[in-house]
Amino acid sequence: MKVIFAGTPEFAATALQSLHEAGFEIPLVLTQPDRPAGRGMQLQPSAVKQYALSQGIEVLQPLSLRMDSKDPQRAEEALAAHQRLLSTPYDVMVVAAYGLILPRSTLDIKPCLNIHGSLLPRWRGAAPIHRAIEAGDTETGITIMEMEEGLDTGPMLLIEKVAIEDNDTTGSLHDKLAALGGKMIVEALNKYQHQQLEAVVQPEEGVNYASKISKEEAALDFSQSAIEIGRKIRAFNPFPGAHGTVNGVIVKLWGAEVVDGSGPAGKVLSADAHGIVVACGQGALRLTSLQKPGGKRLPAAEFIKGFPLEGLSFS
Repeated sequence: MKVIFAGTPEFAATALQSLHEAGFEIPLVLTQPDRPAGRGMQLQPSAVKQYALSQGIEVLQPLSLRMDSKDPQRAEEALAAHQRLLSTPYDVMVVAAYGLILPRSTLDIKPCLNIHGSLLPRWRGAAPIHRAIEAGDTETGITIMEMEEGLDTGPMLLIEKVAIEDNDTTGSLHDKLAALGGKMIVEALNKYQHQQLEAVVQPEEGVNYASKISKEEAALDFSQSAIEIGRKIRAFNPFPGAHGTVNGVIVKLWGAEVVDGSGPAGKVLSADAHGIVVACGQGALRLTSLQKPGGKRLPAAEFIKGFPLEGLSFS
């Protein structure tokens, strides 16, 4: 099979590598335009672009695929991309965290399969891994689905579950799901070309929308329960990084565990080599990994040497 691949971040690059190493011919890769990143804010290619170029695969980076865009440049690039797809022989398009909407004009060319990081229809949308941890889900997984114009609404072809462990962060769960997605898309395409996949319509019940994570969400509210705050810390690790404010200093919190304790919400109850215990609206958290602006992530025992916290409060 000839496969056109569309994706952008590391999650997608893992799938692209799996397809390439499995021997699928990939005549073209679509990925988002290079974006400013790092302290110097210089343009950086996506993880998918980096892998594709390292393997000599042609890369196309349109701003949009919507030929009806009111922005002339976007409409022009979309038209060029559409013509490129029409002129490229391929059997199926595989999409993973591409970040651009595929319009009907693209979906109508050839079948499009999507690698989605949740058990549909539990979390549709941009941030299913974050939202699953934040909500306290005990399992998630990968769904291989046929794409249609609705947001993650298409029929399901393959599903595999993954347990969410108590210490999983978005980073650790992302890596598990990326590896699983790469394995499953190879399996799906092998079955697809032999018509061995059954499309199952998604249930109408149990649908949730995993909205994109905003930096504003990372500011913690210590009046919430310790369980809720602990989930947010894990869900927002590595991005955008949950934080509280102490004496006007924003402190990022990278690790925490729920413990017994009570007091005014945000009050530091103790701070020693074992961790920094902070009272929450219900229960308490022992903070184990923290970071000051411009500093490194530090274990609690090291952090308090340069920033004594006992008796202070998080807000």
